[in-house]
Amino acid sequence: MNLQNTKLSFWKVVAGIAFVLGIYATFVRFTQGLGGATNLTDEFPWGIWIGFDVLVGVGLAAGGFVIAATVHIFNLEKFKVISRPVILTAFLGYSLVIVALLFDLGRPHRIWHPLIMWNPHSVMFEVAWCVTLYTIVLALEFSPIVLEKFKLKKTLRLVRSLFIPLVILGVLLSTLHQSSLGTLYVLVPDKLHGLWYSPLLPVFFFISAIAAGLAMVIFESFLSQRAFNKKLEPEVLVSLARVIVVVLAVYLVLKFQDLAGRGNLTLAFTMSREMVLFWGEIGLGVVLPMVLLFSARVREREEGLFFSALLVIVGFVVSRLNVSITGMLNSETYFPKWTEIAVTVAIVVLGFVIFVYAAKHFPVFGLEKFEPGKGVPNAKTYSPAFSGNVVLAFWAVLLTGIIAYGMAANHVNNNGQNKPPALYAARSVDPLEQELQLPKNIVFPAGEDSPGPVTFSHENHVLIQERPDCTACHAGGYAIIATGESSSIPAGTMHEVHSCGKCHNGEQAFGIEDDCESCHQAED
Repeated sequence: MNLQNTKLSFWKVVAGIAFVLGIYATFVRFTQGLGGATNLTDEFPWGIWIGFDVLVGVGLAAGGFVIAATVHIFNLEKFKVISRPVILTAFLGYSLVIVALLFDLGRPHRIWHPLIMWNPHSVMFEVAWCVTLYTIVLALEFSPIVLEKFKLKKTLRLVRSLFIPLVILGVLLSTLHQSSLGTLYVLVPDKLHGLWYSPLLPVFFFISAIAAGLAMVIFESFLSQRAFNKKLEPEVLVSLARVIVVVLAVYLVLKFQDLAGRGNLTLAFTMSREMVLFWGEIGLGVVLPMVLLFSARVREREEGLFFSALLVIVGFVVSRLNVSITGMLNSETYFPKWTEIAVTVAIVVLGFVIFVYAAKHFPVFGLEKFEPGKGVPNAKTYSPAFSGNVVLAFWAVLLTGIIAYGMAANHVNNNGQNKPPALYAARSVDPLEQELQLPKNIVFPAGEDSPGPVTFSHENHVLIQERPDCTACHAGGYAIIATGESSSIPAGTMHEVHSCGKCHNGEQAFGIEDDCESCHQAED
């Protein structure tokens, strides 16, 4: 028996604590339901288990289909050395995403329903099928490692004969659902904040996943050396870093072109909680790693390469949480309960533990062992241009401040007044630059059980604003139409939060149930 393997270490203690808390949180979740284990509500039903466990987990596993396509379809043998650990990471990532979904679903025992109860018009149906099929494909792609371990040669030959079709199928499936996760949020234009909402969300999700997946390859390479003295080839990692720079540059250009094209670029320079988190995401995960990796002095140095990859991953996490949580918080408040965090941490730790076990006992790394302290063979060495500890501490403090500020219950503007965020199609009409041409009063006929018709006056609503702003209503729910055209509101929707009820909630304006006659009256 190897006593060294049974010896307690700091990280083993941390993992043990994470598992104990995770098991208790699991007990709470499946005995008390979502209401007892989470801070989710009917108004805000998706929290950290979707934002982090699913959106982040799937994205960080994107290196699997990228490297598999590079090696087996485009036949770039240079990257073959990293294909096995990358496929292992992807397989673990998708498997743990399915585990996380079991926690988030109200009835987890029905997780298989989308597979037999088809709804081809649903984005979630497509995501469910693609994730299921791609997880199976990843299991088959990983199977040669297991078959080699147990010397099952006949089965191994059969799997290898099907490997290229499996890789092609995996690339197609992964491409579909990486982008479809973004499509889920295209469906909520009236709720998602304008800094993140875009018809191009599927494209942004796909591109950012590629960058994060490749950064994860670099990240796990350095962790592997620390865990069991195995390291990927430095030339391969440097090549991946160059690709990351290009992918991040494409993402950055498309992002700001999209904001400018939709008239929402000003939101990135208007002080708000969303602005701070937006620049945290762009600064941490895009601009800073681009600048660092563009320099050969940083890119070809172990610490610089690892730190840059870590920044890309952190920025990616912030980006996904911005879309799924920050950008979706309007009048609602949400901060994950400790049990939500405990489950998430336990799932992440479980992934690390399984990866370490597989790498130690299966031929995941077909490479030589490197002795601790001797560094990477043939790697260039430079004297550091800056203290890595100082830079890491600086960004850690900044990231902590960003997260704390972003999770605040309400954002108060400079005047101390709570205001609803601008949404996806917000094109404000500045009255100082352009004279407002307000349409005539609109009379909506009385519906069933209604106390009377509703007369809407643009003039009255503009007069009560400190600064006339058309985006208060025309932020996606109601399109700004040309004079003379007609508009309508579906019957029975006026009281809902995406309609009149958005402001008439008793806080921003008088409540719908408080003063019916102010709205339900015929035009004089």
